Amino acid sequence: MNPVLLNDVVFGLHAMFATAITIIQCFLFERAEQRVSKIASGILTAIAIIVLVTLILAITGVVQWLDFLYYCSYIKLAMIIKYVPQALMNYRRKSTTGWSIGNILLDFTGGLLSMLQMILNAYNYNDWVSIFGSVTKFGMGLFSVLFDVLFILQHYVFYRHSQQLSISTTTNATEVVTDKADEQPHY
Repeated sequence: MNPVLLNDVVFGLHAMFATAITIIQCFLFERAEQRVSKIASGILTAIAIIVLVTLILAITGVVQWLDFLYYCSYIKLAMIIKYVPQALMNYRRKSTTGWSIGNILLDFTGGLLSMLQMILNAYNYNDWVSIFGSVTKFGMGLFSVLFDVLFILQHYVFYRHSQQLSISTTTNATEVVTDKADEQPHY
């Protein structure tokens, strides 16, 4: 059994706070033309049912509370699918224009540091089996880093010329407007 470290608790609380703010923003800034897809609704419904059933089983003592938490962590690990739509959209558009790479770089750093922490703990305690003792933590770090590498490659290698084209197109359009008249440019 892996010990729960203070930094894991703090990160979990930070993630819960950030997620709560994001959910609140979804309700505050809802637009009429935005709809949740049927696939997302189905996934959300399935997750809600799983959490509700396992919560009832934990309350009634059929399963241990630790098992309930493990089920929740497996759901979190399954949420890696959230990266797939962005990767596909970047691929179809052959561009990452209009999409921020900053959070990906931060996520990449966090995933690497999380896995490094697990390796250092395993080394310090001479317990290499413990790396896989927390399947969710290791899986989240690994899959997060793999998707981040894909996004970094898409942004800086595969589709970097499409961004330069987009920037140069915007610049040329601005130059045409400013060369057209002797007045101040209108952006």
